[in-house]
Amino acid sequence: MPTRYGNADLGWNHFSGKHNIKKCRVVDAALAGKVDKKNGGRLEYYGVARNQTKLVKIVVIVQYARRTADGEYDAGRGKKIGVITAYCEGMNRCPDWINE
Repeated sequence: MPTRYGNADLGWNHFSGKHNIKKCRVVDAALAGKVDKKNGGRLEYYGVARNQTKLVKIVVIVQYARRTADGEYDAGRGKKIGVITAYCEGMNRCPDWINE
C-alpha cells in the first residue's frame, strides 16, 4: 500500500505531524492485517500499539482508488492514492511512546 509524502491534508506529512505517528512500523502493523471496514475505495485498517500496560488503537485510512473521495487529488492512471491518514483512536495526537 503506498504511503506518499503528501501534505497537510493527507499522507506521511499529515499524520506524522498532526497525529504524531513518526515510525513506519506503526502504520505497517495495521496494514498487515485484513481490511476492517470498507466503503467503496475507502478502506480502514485497525491495529494496536502496546507499551507495558498501555494500549492504543491505531486506525489507518486508505483510499484504494485513483482519486480521493472529494476529487481533490488524483494519483494518475493505474495508480492508487494510498494511505490518507493514520491516528490513535480517541485522541488528536498519539502518545510519544508509540514512536519508540
